[in-house]
Amino acid sequence: MAGRIPQHFIDELIARTDIVEVIGSRVPLKRGGKEYKACCPFHDEKSPSFTVSADKQFYHCFGCGAHGTALGFVMEYDHLSFVEAVEELAARAGLEVPREGGAAAPAHPNDELYIAMERALLFFRQSLSGEPRAREYLDRRGLDAEITQRFGIGYAPARWDGLLNRYGTTEDERQVLLRGGLIIERNRENARPGDAPGFYDRFRDRVMFPIRDTRGRTIGFGGRVLDSSEPKYLNSPETELFHKGRELYGLFEARQATRSLQRLMVVEGYMDVVSLHQSGVTYAVATLGTATTPEHLTRIFRLVGEVVFCFDGDRAGRAAAWRALENAVGEVKQGRQVRFLFLPDGHDPDTLVREEGAEAFEARLASALPLSDYFIRELSSRVEMTSVDGRAKLVELARPLVRRIPSDVYRELLVTQLAEAVRMSPGRLGELLGGDESPGRPDGQPPRHAGRPLLGPSSSAGRGNLVRQAITLLVHHPAAASGATAADIEALALIDRPGIALLAELLAQIREDAPASTAALLERWRDRPELASLARLAALECLVADAVQATGELRSAVSRLIHEESPAHRLDTLLAKAREDALTDQEKLELQGLLRTKGQSGRAPPAK
Repeated sequence: MAGRIPQHFIDELIARTDIVEVIGSRVPLKRGGKEYKACCPFHDEKSPSFTVSADKQFYHCFGCGAHGTALGFVMEYDHLSFVEAVEELAARAGLEVPREGGAAAPAHPNDELYIAMERALLFFRQSLSGEPRAREYLDRRGLDAEITQRFGIGYAPARWDGLLNRYGTTEDERQVLLRGGLIIERNRENARPGDAPGFYDRFRDRVMFPIRDTRGRTIGFGGRVLDSSEPKYLNSPETELFHKGRELYGLFEARQATRSLQRLMVVEGYMDVVSLHQSGVTYAVATLGTATTPEHLTRIFRLVGEVVFCFDGDRAGRAAAWRALENAVGEVKQGRQVRFLFLPDGHDPDTLVREEGAEAFEARLASALPLSDYFIRELSSRVEMTSVDGRAKLVELARPLVRRIPSDVYRELLVTQLAEAVRMSPGRLGELLGGDESPGRPDGQPPRHAGRPLLGPSSSAGRGNLVRQAITLLVHHPAAASGATAADIEALALIDRPGIALLAELLAQIREDAPASTAALLERWRDRPELASLARLAALECLVADAVQATGELRSAVSRLIHEESPAHRLDTLLAKAREDALTDQEKLELQGLLRTKGQSGRAPPAK
């Protein structure tokens, strides 16, 4: 079908994608032998049961049964469609997604908005080169040409119609600019009937910072004045593309700068992010004129296991830090770390990193407060800790926040630390705080994979079933297909037994175009109902260690199948069984069919 993503591209994408890096950028992994382990991101657990195999390029959770390839993980974890996940991994690998028949990707309903935003970006970038005041401002702030280019910084001319005259010359174009928040419609309350609507540019005489989504597409802008005018910063309004409560400025650039992010630092402003990146602290991001929201944190913890909130040490910075903590407690789980870094009075990240450099700035991270320490320190500062009344008030202040912590382990440890501060036993304080309650998922539902049985029996499964054994060998060691010939495949196709058709097709497919890994093989079956069975086998431990041994094992299994399951051998087997024992209804039908084939339908012995 024209427009589909070719299978050869999916093969190449899987071959060029390291599942350990993909999952490791979202979930903290620890090496354990040949595999990597973590607490499962798809259900809450105390002991790691989630494994990632670099050899198979496959993940599996022994607790909830979740498993799949890097592509499948991105779909599940990031809640993306198949095409979106392909584009995400392709962007990470520096590949352009092709389409069969040379067709372009299907039109997206917001394509015209994305085009309008890119045009605006180009206009602002071009305008910067012609405005000395804007260039002088960036020079004073210490930004060089390379960082300006990397972040796409531009300038909106001091005109009411600069962008309008360039890209809003028709009514259709103006409506698109309006939908994108780039222009404003004049108040028409006092307009006379028949008056034409009027529009003007939203951003005027401002340095422009494009806001990009995770795929690098411009979805909004932030504009800063060049003087002391107000408002100092002006952001795009909420649009079909831009939702400031979930977007993070600099996230795209941070992911581009570091292939495998370990932490993100959340700061307050555009200039903070750009200056930190220029200095080498390339994991800085910023919220967009709003407090850190649960959606921000969800996005952060999909990518990294650690977040550091970096705020000014003044009253506004402390207030912003506490708002961040209030939202962060609902996201604290095993493997996640939240810390708070407060800068010296009179400094923000922009000025401090330019004054002392990246190395000294990053050294301050050693003094960043863990969430638990900041939690207790801040609440303690609000009460009189030397009195019983004050300590009782602290417990009441802590109660609603402690109850929102989803991790039993973290909640218990925090209660223990809090108990020491208020001079109570941890057990009694836990009862008072309602620490035994388990909130589960935020939507009140059980974990996404709860109740899903393990896909397949124990690791030794399949040894007694030749068909299952052969398919398992192929799933774990695709190169073992060299142990079967074209004649073997033709012979297998004549056998009428469950799973034989799948085995024959696998052998033919792999011999024609061998996949590089288990993951690559599975992706070829993504749209087929057999994928579930193949994935279950991939999740099992294979008792055959390498491809050489697997090739020999497969050759033996195929040979036995052809001999033992051939029509003549099967006929002899069923006739012998009929003499000694009763046949099942299915076996009776099979026997009758074999006898008819040989022209011996009248010689069947009576079934017992």
